Amino acid sequence: MPIKRRAISFYKKMEENLRDKVIEALKTVYDPEIPVDVWELGLIYELTVFPVNNVFIRMTLTSPACPSAEVIPSEVENKAKEVEGVNEVTVELTFDPPYTMEMMSEVAKLELGFM
Repeated sequence: MPIKRRAISFYKKMEENLRDKVIEALKTVYDPEIPVDVWELGLIYELTVFPVNNVFIRMTLTSPACPSAEVIPSEVENKAKEVEGVNEVTVELTFDPPYTMEMMSEVAKLELGFM
């Protein structure tokens, strides 16, 4: 395998590893009104790790009127920043598409009694 291809493969593996670590960190963030983390709830629409270890997170809330609208996105940002190796974190809040219960993982549905 040429050196350039090995280097690209190495950095891709590092990004995937860092992404997994960020996901684990996000699984410690809970909506205070729901006993399920934001990852399993399906509130994270996009998680991108760039080659310079900057992280972009596009997320939503269960409702635009969510009483935790100020708290949850900043906690998501802080938890992602705490992951070793992460440089910068950008969190973008969106309500498009609107959140629905179908976005929940099976784990969340089981925890909440929907299955």
